[in-house]
This record gives sequence, C-alpha cells and structure tokens, in this order.
Amino acid sequence: MTIDLQDLSGTFTVFDVAASLALSFVLASIIGWVYRYTHKNVSYSQSYVQTLVMVCMVISVIMLVVGSNIARAFALVGALSVIRFRNAIKETRDVGFVFLAMAIGMTTGTRFYLLAAVATVVVCLVLVIMYRFNWFSLDVQRQVVKVQVPPEPEYTARVEDVLIEFCSEFELVSTESTRAGALNELYYTAQLKKGRKAGELIAALGAVNSGQRVTVLTGYDQTDI
Repeated sequence: MTIDLQDLSGTFTVFDVAASLALSFVLASIIGWVYRYTHKNVSYSQSYVQTLVMVCMVISVIMLVVGSNIARAFALVGALSVIRFRNAIKETRDVGFVFLAMAIGMTTGTRFYLLAAVATVVVCLVLVIMYRFNWFSLDVQRQVVKVQVPPEPEYTARVEDVLIEFCSEFELVSTESTRAGALNELYYTAQLKKGRKAGELIAALGAVNSGQRVTVLTGYDQTDI
C-alpha cells in the first residue's frame, strides 16, 4: 500500500510544515533574545522565554491543521477550552510578548512568511529602541512604607506627622490587623523630599511606633515585589 503524504496532510505539503516550523523557531528565538536583552526586573525566567518559542511553533502547527476548515477551528476551540493557566504573569509586558509569539506563529502557520519576518523585525526593533532610549519612563522614585503600630489612633497620627516631615507626598493604601488585633499594619505609598534618605525615615518612624517593625521599599515600580 502506498502512503501519500499529500493526502494525509490535506492542504499543506511537507515543505510547508518544515518551512513553518523552521521559520517560527527562528523568529521566536529572535523574540526571546530581544526579551532577554530588554528585561529590567529581577524575575527573569529562562522557562518563560523557552515557552515563548514553544508557543510560537505550536501555534504554527495549529494554524496548519486548521487551515480554512471551519469545523476544525471550532473543534480546536472546544479542545483548548479545557486548559487552565494558573501561573500569574508578573508584568503586563510579558503578556505582550506572549501575544507577539502567538501572532508570529499564526502568520507562519498560514504561510505568510514575509509578513511574519517583517513583523518580527519591526516589533523587535521598536522594543529595542524603547529600551535603549528609556521611553515613557517616569523620573519619580516612590517608596512603599510599611509600619506596624499599636491600634490606638494616636500612633497613626504620629506616623503621619513623620511622613509629612520627610515626604513631599504620601497616601495610605491599606490598613491590616496583625497578631490577633494587637497591632495594625499601615501601608503607604510616599515620595521622599530631596535630600532625605530612606534610613532617616526608618529611624524617625521607629522612634514613634513603640519599636515595632518598619519597612521602606524603594523603587518598587521597577522591582518585582
């Protein structure tokens, strides 16, 4: 019995499969290197970058399988709907890279090879330019201040008096009860005045909160918490 690969694959050839997978791998690898180069925070994950490459190649295969067949498309949607992703993505920027990998996988899978290559180069170039020239950065460094105080209201007032002295602005974000109600934990976002140091703020808060814990996190908007 003779096996005809064209009959098995339907609307695509073995060359289409090889070209789509090879191109999706190359372009996804470029995306991965750009992600690695432009990554700023401390939570870089090698497995995440490898997943970008895998997602791009898998989407390419899926698009080859679906083609223009509506029935296959609906069957695929039903099959993939049972998948649940439980790992939280820490940065919205990471979501953008996932969508980019999916888009490139779709274009290679539908055999728009030139579009896939051009889109990858253009988008990655824009990402590198934004990284090198630090576009849209906000030159304001804010702090998260966490203070534990006894539940009496005067302690909160003392803490805010210190913040008024050391900070140009601050805002109470949340209040939590800890140690079975023995302490309140106050969370503030604040911006230190020019010339003021985080250590000075910690010392001043420690002098008014009965020696309870004080934490000041600086640059939290550029660091994973």
